[in-house]
Amino acid sequence: MSERTATVTRDTKETQITVTMNLDGEGRLTCETGVPFLDHMLDQVARHGLIDLDIKAVGDLHIDAHHTVEDLGITLGQAFDQAIGDKRGIYRYGHAYVPLDEALSRVVVDFSGRPGLFMDVEFTRATLGQMDTQLFWEFFQGFVNHARVTLHIDNLKGFNAHHQAETIFKAFGRALRMAAAEDPRMAGRMPSTKGSL
Repeated sequence: MSERTATVTRDTKETQITVTMNLDGEGRLTCETGVPFLDHMLDQVARHGLIDLDIKAVGDLHIDAHHTVEDLGITLGQAFDQAIGDKRGIYRYGHAYVPLDEALSRVVVDFSGRPGLFMDVEFTRATLGQMDTQLFWEFFQGFVNHARVTLHIDNLKGFNAHHQAETIFKAFGRALRMAAAEDPRMAGRMPSTKGSL
């Protein structure tokens, strides 16, 4: 399997974001978004997905974190779409259940080529640090639209909002890792009866 890396820059009047990604990394994160809780969540994705990420983001945080979080999801999705390539020889589907104390989340992903987000999460707090919990949906919506994946996220239980979020992002990283892994039995073939994804 060839090297699966990408660098994408998104430059708008609201944000300037650059993401460099290595899908076959060691789980290293270099991150400057200006949104500390988001940085903490991205560290979970890198570590549990074994994805190396270098992220630089400057956004209009004097307004709020909305544009930065949404545009980072978009840019991360674009980088992922480039890095994954034509998807020959991969598992395509990935899933993970991740607990953290009382919280439990399930994330299931399909590298289908069709964007779709189905998220069933009721956060028990409106903010985590300086981050509005509604922005997690914006982040994942931006990601799926540009990575062209189907993503199901379910928080099955939990009353600590930090734990809810952390289980989601850890499970997201692990599901990506599983779906992107090389399937030795697929042997370079396309994991679809259509012949393309």
